[in-house]
Order: sequence, then structure tokens, then C-alpha cells
Amino acid sequence: MRRIEHVLGSRLEPDMSEALHRLEHRGAVDIVAVPAADLARRRLLISTRSGEELAIALPRTEKLFDGAVLLLERDRAIVVRAATERWLRLEPRSISDAVELGYQVGNLHWRVRFGGEVLLVALEGRPEDYTARIENLIAARRVAVTVLDEEAVDSPPSHEAAPSHSHGASHDSHPHHHRDH
Repeated sequence: MRRIEHVLGSRLEPDMSEALHRLEHRGAVDIVAVPAADLARRRLLISTRSGEELAIALPRTEKLFDGAVLLLERDRAIVVRAATERWLRLEPRSISDAVELGYQVGNLHWRVRFGGEVLLVALEGRPEDYTARIENLIAARRVAVTVLDEEAVDSPPSHEAAPSHSHGASHDSHPHHHRDH
């Protein structure tokens, strides 16, 4: 087992990038895929894609990140790749459903992000283990559920793909007036 005690730098730094480029051509760059949730950890036991076991023990001043170079030798290198994170997209149907969902998710101490009117829960296990904990809201159709990967979470929602999409309230379907009150 190889012990890693420092991050040497970023694969994007000019000197690192050049050295890694040469090693990549020889197939000598090993990747360690670190789940996004584990990037903040300073101590970690993990294996590279080639199967080499690493014991990562970083000082408090250092963190893992996508592209962190952990080993750079003449004939090989090890680089961190952040594994794509999956998210549970929870969309409450009403304000009261949102309040109850927020209460339950808070009590469960799930890691979340907010995306407009939806709550995004970072999946650190099987989606069904998460949905089982809020089954009462899902079964009553008070919360809609979708599993997304990181790319889908970072992409803004688009209504262009579904031109007939409607929220049921159109200003064109009835006469109305806008005036100052």
C-alpha cells in the first residue's frame, strides 16, 4: 500500500501538465476515482484503476480535488478524478409539502443543494434507500422524484425540448388588464 501525504499540485499547472502529457502517451498515468463526497476527506483508503492501494493522509491545509496530482515520477503518475456525483431531485407539489420535505430531509442530515423550487439530495448510496425514508410524501404524490447525474444538475432546465409544455395558467387564454393599484 502506497502512502500519500501531500498533493503535489494540479494537472492544469504548466509543469505538471507537460509531464503528465508525456506519461499519458506511454500509458503511465493511473487514475484514482474519488467520489465527490470524499473529496473533502483528508484520510482515505482507496484503490487506483490499476488496483494499487493508496492510504491518503493529507495535512489539514490540503484537500483532494479533481485533477490533484498525488504521485509524479519519471515513469508514472497518479491523478485524482472526481467521480460523477448522482443526485435525487425532489420536487414538492405545494408550499406545505416543501416545508414537510425540508423538515424530514433536515432531520436525516442529508447533504443538499437548492435548485429553484426543487431540493437536490446528494446520493451517497442507493436511491431506493433515500426514497424509502420519505415514502409517505412520494406515495401520496406530494413529492416527485428523479435521479440525476452531476451534468444534469449543472444544466439549466429547458422548456424548449417540449414546446407543448404548460403549467396550466396562460395569460393568453383569458382577457386581462395590467394596471397600477
